[in-house]
Amino acid sequence: MDFEQIIYDKSEGIATITLNRPERMNAFTPKMLDEWYAALLDSHADPEVRAVIVTGAGRGFCSGADVTGGPLQGLMDPSRTPVENRNFLRDSVQRIPRLAALLEKPYIAAVNGAAVGAGMDMASMCDVRFAAEGARFGMTYVRMGIIPGDGGAYYLPRIVGTARALDLIWTGRLMDAQEALDMGYVSAVTPADGLMAHTLDYALRLARGPAVAIQQAKRLVYRSLDADVDAALDLAQQAMFICQSTEDAREGPRAFAEKREPQFKGR
Repeated sequence: MDFEQIIYDKSEGIATITLNRPERMNAFTPKMLDEWYAALLDSHADPEVRAVIVTGAGRGFCSGADVTGGPLQGLMDPSRTPVENRNFLRDSVQRIPRLAALLEKPYIAAVNGAAVGAGMDMASMCDVRFAAEGARFGMTYVRMGIIPGDGGAYYLPRIVGTARALDLIWTGRLMDAQEALDMGYVSAVTPADGLMAHTLDYALRLARGPAVAIQQAKRLVYRSLDADVDAALDLAQQAMFICQSTEDAREGPRAFAEKREPQFKGR
């Protein structure tokens, strides 16, 4: 697929998706969503990709949907039938969180600027978020008289807790990077010119790690969120069995005994 509104790069086991409409603060269009979906699908399917980064070009991460015109402008478009309106979100932007939920590889956001509305939802569906010092976050849906429709009501409470999530959703207020760090929404705040270096260094450590164990751990954590303790422990048994059958599970103890760094192969 030819990409026009994102930049998609793969190097050293890391896939990087850069939203590339800086003139619109990377507000997404139907075309950008198509390209974003295709890049995620490729990352999911490519066995050489061990981690995925999403970031934005220019001063913004993502300012949500581009509402200046076109099919994303209104959720309830009178030109569409009631059934089409009902399915509008599912068939457009919700493709991204649905696919992201299937991505067992680490999915990391490098939030370089404003992440508001659906843009904050897009950051929330990542496993880990790093932010530049000037980044801003906001669940600004309420200012338009609507609710988070792109996964924010699902992801945000799981990251910061119910009360904090409701405060952000009800008020639509903006928070800066330091507040996001204090509440645990982001894992680190860096100078703007050091954000990608920090994110790439982190992703590279994961890409060089035991891929099966990292992916099984991610799957186990997320599935355990909705399971009771017995079910979670059963899931852990299954994941452990898979991990113990890998070459990496033999390399780790061998490297420890030989007092050297392990050389994981991802198999």
